[in-house]
Amino acid sequence: MSHSLTPAPVYLIDASIYIFRAHFSPYIECHDENGKDLSALYGFMSFLFQFMRRVQPSHVAVAHDASLFCGFRHKLCGNYKSNRELPDENLAIQLTGCSEFCSIIGLASFVSKVYEGDDIIGTIANRVRAESDCDVHIISRDKDLVQLLQKEADCLWDYGNNRKRFRANVVDEFGIFPEQFPDYLGLSGDSVDCISGIPGVGPVKAKELLNRFTSLEAIYGNLDKVRDLPIRGAGRLTELLREHCELAKLSKVLATIICNVEDPEESFGHVVLEELKPEQMNKGLFGDFLKNYKFRTRDRERLMTLAHRVSKQ
Repeated sequence: MSHSLTPAPVYLIDASIYIFRAHFSPYIECHDENGKDLSALYGFMSFLFQFMRRVQPSHVAVAHDASLFCGFRHKLCGNYKSNRELPDENLAIQLTGCSEFCSIIGLASFVSKVYEGDDIIGTIANRVRAESDCDVHIISRDKDLVQLLQKEADCLWDYGNNRKRFRANVVDEFGIFPEQFPDYLGLSGDSVDCISGIPGVGPVKAKELLNRFTSLEAIYGNLDKVRDLPIRGAGRLTELLREHCELAKLSKVLATIICNVEDPEESFGHVVLEELKPEQMNKGLFGDFLKNYKFRTRDRERLMTLAHRVSKQ
């Protein structure tokens, strides 16, 4: 009798979370030989080495984010993520270094000026699921990514806090299913990304509406029934929904992760599972990389030690 083995999880890493966490952390401090800050690059490399040594993934991809103020969502809404600032020259150099580092240590990494890191993760997740019955583990603390959890064993792993969210956890925490998250944000908004939602409709009413009608489209298809719901202020809620219909629809679009990018110019849009296998690190190139970024001897030696530990596995 033959027994089919469950494929190993595919790990998809949201690089920006860990780059900026290191950049703003008071506990990570690193400067080059000239005193210029390298904390973001140093912290991201340390995180990735630790992750690779701990998890030893058979398939992994890293998604970088370079679409701030130039992605397709900004063309739809000028206010989208308007609370963010473009990286200064020093941080921009470190962000480039983070992407270079992934390639040097043999990890598939992707970046786009049009699509966000979330879209890269969503599209890769969609493509690997079409090839294999694998679980998808997303390494991030960005709650928006819960909408990509399709199987019970899929998870959003906040690696720094060692917290994993599965589908059941999302239902317990938000009172909705993961796939309803864009509808939820379309109604309640998201101040982190400057997505307005409908003024006056918060998380509680959004949850109650989605428990009854399942989606934003279904709500608007049954708008005459909202007034009769056992919700406090149902009459006023109906008027708010009617008044801000277009805003709600735009908010949902902004909150929806794109999972079907097929643009031939975007390499992640046609990636295959085989390409996500980690390759052997080039230690010579890594040594040159550390010298090019002028890491001080102490930090360079520590990073080389971490690299050696990973390559021995």
